[in-house]
Order: sequence, then C-alpha cells, then structure tokens
Amino acid sequence: MSVNTMLGVLFGFGLFIGAVLLSTNNYIIFLSLPSLLMVGGGTLAAAFISYESRYVLLGLKNILSILIIQRVGRNVLNFEVGRIIRWGYVVQAKGPLALEQEIKALKREDKFLGFGVELLVTGYNGTEVRNIMGNAADCTFERSVVQADIIKNMGATAPAFGMIVTLVGLVGMLDNLSGELSELGKGMSVALITTLYGVLFARLVFIPAASKIRQREEIKRFRNYLVAEGLALLADRKNPRYVQDMMNSFLDPAIHFNIDQQLKQRAGGKAA
Repeated sequence: MSVNTMLGVLFGFGLFIGAVLLSTNNYIIFLSLPSLLMVGGGTLAAAFISYESRYVLLGLKNILSILIIQRVGRNVLNFEVGRIIRWGYVVQAKGPLALEQEIKALKREDKFLGFGVELLVTGYNGTEVRNIMGNAADCTFERSVVQADIIKNMGATAPAFGMIVTLVGLVGMLDNLSGELSELGKGMSVALITTLYGVLFARLVFIPAASKIRQREEIKRFRNYLVAEGLALLADRKNPRYVQDMMNSFLDPAIHFNIDQQLKQRAGGKAA
C-alpha cells in the first residue's frame, strides 16, 4: 500500500467533507444519486465511445493501482547496476553464454530484462542490443501510457457532464418560475451539485491518477534505458568498472553503485 497516495486521497476528500460540515447543517443536500449517476455514467459512456473497451477497463483498473507502492524505486536502480556488474564479471570470465541459465527465471520475473539477456546470449553487439532494447523500452512506454491518457481524458469529461446536468436543471428551474421560490431553490441546488461532482471526480480522482500512472511509467522507461545500456556494454565486453561508471552516470550521485565498497563489505563479512 502506498501510504503517501492514501494520505493524499484521504486529505483531499477530507478537505471537501470538512468544507461541507463547516458550511451547513443540512449535509444531505450534498448527496444526489441522479447527479452521481449522470456524471459517472456520462464520463464512462464518453470513454467507451472514444477508446477501445479493453483499454478503458485497463485504465479504470490502473486507477486502483496507484494505491500500490511503486516497485521501481531508487534502491532498485542501484540494485540493477550491481546485478549488471556481477554479470559483467561472469561475461568477462566465461563469455555471454554463461548467462543463459538466467534467462528462464528472468522471463518469469522481468520479461524486459529477460529479453535483453537473451539478446546478449544470442551474440548481438553492443550497438544492436542498445537499439533493440531502446526500441522495446519506447514501445512498452507508449503502450502503457495509453491508459493514463484515457484517465486524463475522463478527467476533462467529468466536469463537462456535470455542467450538462446543471444546464438541464436550470432549464427546468426557469420553466417553473411561476412556482414557489422554495422549489426554485431546491432545483438550483441539485443543478449545482452535479457540477460539483464533476469537478471533484476530475481533480481528486481522474487527473491525479493519470499523472501518477504516467510518472510511474516514465520511471520504468528510465530503468529500462539503464539496463539496456548496461547489457549493451556487456555485449561489447567492457570492463566491469567502466560499466559501473557508465551506468552510474544515469543516476543521482546519492545512489551510485560502488564496486570497491561492495567488495569491502563482503570481505568484512567473511572476516567476521
């Protein structure tokens, strides 16, 4: 569970609920099932009209995924550099074919990395590995952000449907001008609630979720570029220390991998 995301959601809706509690004692006026159905149903209808249903369903599923902790973090990037360097020593001593046993396990855990190691074992040179894996990283990213774009579009659509119902309510209210003023007030209240729902869904659900999904996919793409560069260097039989320095150039200095430090820690552990 992503604690920060959950706290953000709770804080955002908490502010809305707090504003309601402070503004009126008649809380029930902020609950309107027809308004909720119109905003939610209209937004979904527009999404299914605009995009293939498979991608819309994946997008809705991904809204919930933002509550899960991002797997690719800073420590993971440091780990990837260390793993590539370890493979570098293996390749330097025994050649790329020595990594063949890694492929089966990697294809279950990390298909992108498994594909890259398979290219390395096949015998492609560094330039070829870099080009193929770079293309795979870009295409994976483009496929993944389709869902973020759909959710972002839903964020733009929700307020529009809220406004549609508001206009319908206003037309009905104006048609009833000859009636009692109390009824006009109720009609105006229901009309405005729908606009409120539309803005609330857009600004606290759809748009933030789309932004987080895109950011996470950008982080994954960066990680894929990182391992692609590492495997390309292994394909060219570069020295592990050169691999380390080249891969570290992608990273924040605070998380640079250090071969010497790792060796000292291992030596200390054996001595103990």
